[in-house]
Amino acid sequence: MIIYTIIYGIIIKRIEEGSEIMSSFKLQLLGYILKIPAILIAFTAQGYAKALVADKLGDKTPRFQGRLTLNPAEHVDLIGFLMILIAGFGWTKPLNTNPSAYKRGYKDAIKVSVAAPLANLLVGFLGTILYVATLYVATYKFLPNILPDTIFFILINMIRLIATVNISLFVFNLLPIPGLAGFEIFRDLWPKTFYKVSDKIYQYQFLILIAIIFIGGSILSIPVNFIYNAFMTLARLIFGI
Repeated sequence: MIIYTIIYGIIIKRIEEGSEIMSSFKLQLLGYILKIPAILIAFTAQGYAKALVADKLGDKTPRFQGRLTLNPAEHVDLIGFLMILIAGFGWTKPLNTNPSAYKRGYKDAIKVSVAAPLANLLVGFLGTILYVATLYVATYKFLPNILPDTIFFILINMIRLIATVNISLFVFNLLPIPGLAGFEIFRDLWPKTFYKVSDKIYQYQFLILIAIIFIGGSILSIPVNFIYNAFMTLARLIFGI
């Protein structure tokens, strides 16, 4: 076990060295490029999960809108895509639902609302497992010696971004802002309070979004890092690293 821990540490060091190697090739631009697959996966998981749950609970609106699909093009909102690419958080294309079609009213509405963030949390966990599994394979099979440093660096960071982007979307999507799941959950769980403050939230939603862009990132990073580190700890326990 000690030997494998040492090898694991060597692999992590090589990843960091790969970062230094790639810096001369505009590492920041590469980071944006590597982030694109993670964003597409996150948006697809979020949009499809919400559409699927709504459809199963009796609302066929997402099906008629063509959202009951794993095609990323049907779920991506261009502005939301650019926001998460640049600022670290964003949103999918709005999904219209018909709560009156649900069999159990607001209880089903809550299930639909939480489906999207929970899908991101699940993909974030699976992404973390895959990230650690890749390190595990590299530990036993010396994958970095098979792949060139640059390719290994790209592969491992692309997998890591799948985890971090999905976890970030999970946290961001829980904010009580119009268009996000947190706003719908707030409405379904506390309707009286919601209707008292919803007008103000709608009125200042743009200012709230601006505030999140400039100061919210550091605050949101706290739960994001906590969840990611918890997933990493669990994944390492699974693989004995």
